[in-house]
Amino acid sequence: MAKNSPSVPSGEMVVHARRARQSLSVVLHLKVAKATMTHSDQVEIFLDALLAMDRVAAKRALGGPTPADARLDVVERLVVPSLERIGALWERGEVSLSQVYMSGRLCEELVDAILPPSDPRRVDQPPMAIAVLDDYHLLGKRMVYSVLRASGYELKDYGTLDGDALVSRVVRDGIVVLLISVLMLPSALHIKRVRESLDRAGCRPFILVGGAPFRFDTELWREVGADAMADTAAEGVAVVRKLLENLPKGHRA
Repeated sequence: MAKNSPSVPSGEMVVHARRARQSLSVVLHLKVAKATMTHSDQVEIFLDALLAMDRVAAKRALGGPTPADARLDVVERLVVPSLERIGALWERGEVSLSQVYMSGRLCEELVDAILPPSDPRRVDQPPMAIAVLDDYHLLGKRMVYSVLRASGYELKDYGTLDGDALVSRVVRDGIVVLLISVLMLPSALHIKRVRESLDRAGCRPFILVGGAPFRFDTELWREVGADAMADTAAEGVAVVRKLLENLPKGHRA
């Protein structure tokens, strides 16, 4: 009886083997490329993924499982600079409002996976909240909220409230940093009454305001008793970051 001849791989098996070798080659190439990337290159890759609204590519750009401190470093090095760049691009009219909004939401999701709401690095901050005062135009507030959370901050979203309700919530929750967004001038002027009511209640939060009325009149924020204003979501993050850096430990949660 003739000996069995060695089995010959079928055409399909050869194709699968070739694809496996190609996939391995691509993975190895990407690992080598990533090792030689500059910080600027990494920001550009992550930025492109955000603007393309490519969740898979954005997640890959942030890297795989790493120690907690390294993941936090990724947020500081990639997420925050990318969101600030997108804000600047929007100011120059080079990206759409929907790209700004969706980039913030996508970063928010990705950072939640890195820094869950229960993470002590989120807890070690003062109570913060954001609200729209006497308006129903929520997009601007949503953008700021998303960008702040994507930058690693935790804050309460009060939605739309009138002045009395806002004062009540701020006093009840012991809010230390309050962000107020408005669209119309009458709503902006109501902030002064909010500040006065908070003063009478013995509550003195840091108030950061934003919205169209404050862009048209750059001194309006002072007139209504706010502590600062921000033109964009990225600028709001910068103001909050600077405030928290200088805030006494006793004001933190």
